[in-house]
Amino acid sequence: MVKYLSNEDPFPPQNGKQSDMKDGELLDAYSQTVVGVAQKVSEAVVHINVENPGRPARQAPRRNQNGSGSGFIVSSDGFVVTNSHVVTGARSISVSLQDGREFKARLIGNDPATDVAVLQINGENLASVRFADSDRLQVGQIAVAIGNPYGFQYSLTAGVVSALGRTLRSESGRLIDDVIQTDAALNPGNSGGPLVNSRGEVIGVNTAVILPAQGLSFAVASNLVQYVVGKLIIDGKVRRGYIGISGQVVRINKRMQDYLGIENASGVLIQQVEPHGPAYDSALRPGDVIIAFNNEILNTIDDLHKKLNEDFIGKQVELRVIRNKRKERVRVVPTELK
Repeated sequence: MVKYLSNEDPFPPQNGKQSDMKDGELLDAYSQTVVGVAQKVSEAVVHINVENPGRPARQAPRRNQNGSGSGFIVSSDGFVVTNSHVVTGARSISVSLQDGREFKARLIGNDPATDVAVLQINGENLASVRFADSDRLQVGQIAVAIGNPYGFQYSLTAGVVSALGRTLRSESGRLIDDVIQTDAALNPGNSGGPLVNSRGEVIGVNTAVILPAQGLSFAVASNLVQYVVGKLIIDGKVRRGYIGISGQVVRINKRMQDYLGIENASGVLIQQVEPHGPAYDSALRPGDVIIAFNNEILNTIDDLHKKLNEDFIGKQVELRVIRNKRKERVRVVPTELK
């Protein structure tokens, strides 16, 4: 005999009126969220058309050949964020808004290492979006991908954040760290569009889809994008140090923190040390977890990117790592990322 601890039916009728009403309310709430995101963000999403050298002006852009893509406006003075691979090699760039306006765009800066570029258009009454803190993302939360493929207004797909802290190889051949994986489908031409949360804030820039797979789409996380965009607007490029590793963020449990006497809730797990890279002849090894940079706590790949700036190019830095449940110190001399 089974005894229940409450008067509620633990297995309510699936076809009952009450159950249907709850399902309807949930679906309604989800639909309203997605509709609200579309209304809030869509006017800031743009179509980008690129004329490449060597291609006749009247020839339509070829799909996935850096001829067209999407982007989004991040400020009232017309700064537009998109993918590097959308605008690389462009002879001229034009930006079309949802309201039908079209502008010639100026390339402010391009960073192939993160597949991020910044354009600027000169227009009035421009809608814009704001960035969210991608460090606060959780697997399972709503993610909405919006693009403007081939000028057919905007395209929207919805899903969830599937995984965090992925690495992805950009078209330049370099690894992009701190990538968000989502099952929100990316349509052709959506490269450079925003991935947004339920509040309509940008959590990433849509950058790639694995065509043979189902439900595998990727976006560069917003915190990394904000850092790169700021550098591109101010300096036109990102000068950064390079130590020649690939890695991902891993959690450090409380027991390990107490055992080692550290404050890190996470660190950067080294997956590969590139042959003949700056770190190749150092003591760094795959499996090490980086927890500090010149005695400053390091929790994420974003932290490492920010610390490997132009100030440390050609200068020796000290990394503190966890190896075999012990703390070790390793010295590396970063070179400039080309």
